[in-house]
Amino acid sequence: MAYIEVNQEKVTQENAERLASVCPFGAIVVGEAGLTIESGCRLCGLCLKADKDGVLTLVEDKPSVTVDKSAWQGIAVLAECDGDQVYPITLELLGKALEMAAPSGAPVFAVVTGWKVSSAVENLRYYGADRIYVYDDSLLEHFEPLRYTVCVTDLIQKVRPSVVMAGATSMGRSLAPRIAARFGTGITADCTGLAIRENGDLVQTRPAFGGNIMAQIVTPHTRPQLCTVRYRVFDAAPRREKPTAQVEVMQAPDGLENLGAQVLDVLAKPKELDISEAEVIVAVGRGVKDEAGLSLAKRLADILGAQLACTRPMVENGWFDPRRQIGLSGRTVKPKLIITIGVSGAVQFAAGMDKSEFIISINNDPEASIFNLSHIGLVGDLYEVLPAFMEKVEREGLIL
Repeated sequence: MAYIEVNQEKVTQENAERLASVCPFGAIVVGEAGLTIESGCRLCGLCLKADKDGVLTLVEDKPSVTVDKSAWQGIAVLAECDGDQVYPITLELLGKALEMAAPSGAPVFAVVTGWKVSSAVENLRYYGADRIYVYDDSLLEHFEPLRYTVCVTDLIQKVRPSVVMAGATSMGRSLAPRIAARFGTGITADCTGLAIRENGDLVQTRPAFGGNIMAQIVTPHTRPQLCTVRYRVFDAAPRREKPTAQVEVMQAPDGLENLGAQVLDVLAKPKELDISEAEVIVAVGRGVKDEAGLSLAKRLADILGAQLACTRPMVENGWFDPRRQIGLSGRTVKPKLIITIGVSGAVQFAAGMDKSEFIISINNDPEASIFNLSHIGLVGDLYEVLPAFMEKVEREGLIL
């Protein structure tokens, strides 16, 4: 395990206080014994960057066993299907997998697990994968984490993909950690960026420490490399005119009937609000302070035929259902148009909407972070700007 070592001979009162001041976790303590690194250290690296005197050294333990990376090739996507329908998150994962595999020519696989999935598999053949591996068995009719995990583990042992990608869905979040545990490898959840180095290491980017930094995580010593990705983060693979994927039907491992829970009945879940699918969104933040401001935002949403969404403080204040929240702890959206009203643009919110095609922001603070993301920024009091904006939209239409 990595840790930070202190060279006490180089510690002075000045540099000790400076290093202690940059630690966001209070893990650097100045005392009679000199400078110490306590257990609260999260290895964020801020102190190492601030160290100008060679006081600190990052010590990284080398693993006793390093995997043969050449034995692991390609990118596998855990597909999610229902009937003949392939869920959009699967197509987005395929799109990113094809992009990452293109420079090296690495193969891209899809793994389909279920029962009577031939229609979905035939549909999936048109989205660019080189091969689709199918586990089709009556014991897999309903998603059961242990049974599905055994099938995917079987596939990984036989095919050895270097990277395994899953959606940050109920299914993906159940499978990925179980698979990682079976192979003694790492997993990064809710990635917002992915890239592959020349040596095959997957660079997985995701917000960390409450969204205050963007961490880049690699799994250099084990394989496969696992990650989950939220819906609406990457562009979907386009449908091809002709199918590209070869289909290989796999034999389900023995003993599935003795694993997990037995499903006796299935009840259809009522369709819920999902702002992730909205093409136009009006999002409000804490700058909307009263019912009058909220009424203006609702009126704008009605004019545009938009979904109304919000930031986390608006949910915490009881103004909105949590399903309407955008951000790291809410939904990721990718609309054609989003209009933010009174939103400051904190990293947590921005990570959930920065892939939007066109962003218009209204805020009375000209220094608000949201303007760094916006295509059009309107600085002013929302109670003055919104009525004039809506009047112009109603009179002339919204011209982007």
